[in-house]
Amino acid sequence: MDHKTVEDYILSMPNAVRDYPFGKDVAVYKAGDKMFALIAEGSDPVRLSLKCDPQLSQVLREKYETVMPGYHLNKKHWNTIVLSGQLEWEEVQDLIRHSYILVTEN
Repeated sequence: MDHKTVEDYILSMPNAVRDYPFGKDVAVYKAGDKMFALIAEGSDPVRLSLKCDPQLSQVLREKYETVMPGYHLNKKHWNTIVLSGQLEWEEVQDLIRHSYILVTEN
């Protein structure tokens, strides 16, 4: 999965916007004023951070070595995923939608 593919999918969520509040190295994707995704610019493979239900976060971390506690984020509610191919694109899309729903429905 390349950066553009991931970013295009993230930005396809209703009212999603990209911002750089932490500087040019981290693209932050928000719905309204709430972050739901971050991508480390220039990372290869892509490093994607997503909000996640705490119980699901733990399951994903145990199942996949490429899913880790959120880098510089609340470790309980965020995961950082290295998109090396261990997770299928459909699974990544599901996790992006899950993150988006968590911030838009609360």
